[in-house]
Order: sequence, then C-alpha cells, then structure tokens
Amino acid sequence: MTQKAILLIATAFGALSVMIGAFGAHALAPMLRATNRVETFETAVKYQMYHTLALLAVGLLLFKVEHPALQIAAWAFLIGIIIFSGSLYTLTMTGITWLGAITPIGGTALIVGWAALFYAILKAL
Repeated sequence: MTQKAILLIATAFGALSVMIGAFGAHALAPMLRATNRVETFETAVKYQMYHTLALLAVGLLLFKVEHPALQIAAWAFLIGIIIFSGSLYTLTMTGITWLGAITPIGGTALIVGWAALFYAILKAL
C-alpha cells in the first residue's frame, strides 16, 4: 500500500469514526439503549479511532523510514479496524449475535499491527 493510500485511508477512517460516533450518540441512542448495546457501539467507535491514529502514525513514519514491517502494520490495522469495529457496528445494528465470534479476529489483526509497528521501529530507527 502506498504512503498516500495509508494517509488517505487513515484520514477517511478518522472522519468516519467521528460521524459514526455522532450518529450513535444522537440518532441511534434510543435503539442502542433499548437493546443494551451502547457500550458495544462505543467500544467500536473508540477502537476505530485509536487504530485510525495508529494507521496515521504508520503513514507519517513512512516519511522517515521504509521497512517492510510498516506495510504489515498498515494492512493489519486496516483489516483489524474493518473486522473488529465493523462486526461490532453490525452486531449493534442488527442484533446478529454470531458476529461477536468474528470480532476477536479483528482484535488479533490489531495486535499484529502493533507488533509489526514495534518491530519496524526497533529495526529501522
């Protein structure tokens, strides 16, 4: 993935995180409260934003360093955000509870992203 693509995806995911969070806090609030899924939705939004910032850091780090582990980190964060937060968003909106079973796959991808970022920094700086 190119540095430009990483930065564009990160900024788009950041904006989406704010929009989804606002939508949840206002338009979806009654439904989320009624289904006891407020915390799940908030977790999805928080993890999307935290890992969007990590993805942004990877893109910015590429200005200084090129290391293959940064590509692994970028892809892992991207996949992790989509699977982790995406499955939680879908679960809160649809009530399809088996989606909770795939959420840890996204969490594992996020952990891989952090490990790859750690390794790239350790070896390249």
